[in-house]
Amino acid sequence: MTIAPLDLAALLCSRVCHDVISPVGAIVNGLEMLETESDPEMRDFAMDLIRKSAASASARVQFCRIAFGAAGSLSAAIDTGEAETAARGLIATDRTTLRWNAPRRLAPKNAVKLVLNLCLIATAAAPRGGTVTVDMTGEGDDLSIRVAAAGPNARLSATTASVLSGAEPETIDAHSIQPYYAMLLAQDCGLSLKATTAADSVALTAQRHANFDGKTA
Repeated sequence: MTIAPLDLAALLCSRVCHDVISPVGAIVNGLEMLETESDPEMRDFAMDLIRKSAASASARVQFCRIAFGAAGSLSAAIDTGEAETAARGLIATDRTTLRWNAPRRLAPKNAVKLVLNLCLIATAAAPRGGTVTVDMTGEGDDLSIRVAAAGPNARLSATTASVLSGAEPETIDAHSIQPYYAMLLAQDCGLSLKATTAADSVALTAQRHANFDGKTA
């Protein structure tokens, strides 16, 4: 399935808006509470809500800047340390732990974007929390990426599993565009993307296989 460039851009923008609307909405609610509440405890609660929501919104924007955007420039490489910082800001919470095993270096832009997009898929696969582990080894034809999620009832959604399997979805919307975009990034990197599931775990791997022709399947 192919998507027109303008439709792809519009759906990705919708996805980014979906990611930031929740904390921004919470900030608005907190400000409204400050305007109407005189109780000190409620005002403290509102300030705490604003503070946490602002931090969450900032983390999500910084993550999306690399995962979906040009990361401030059109250069061909991105510092994996910057990507790790963005991933920790988004993923590392009270419920989810991030284990980042990728060495710090300048890596191809779309390979780093692929890692972050796989992190999004892995995090969504473990909604009750757990551990997300990132491994990125090799360079060029030897590049190998693995992002795994382990946690209670960890599994891929039916839509994501379908997209990653290469099956043509009935429709591409703001929810399915992100795994579809990950497939496009893998294709651009010349990598084959594969999802493996087991009890309470999901593993996403991207690597070049023998006779791989550069097209996802």
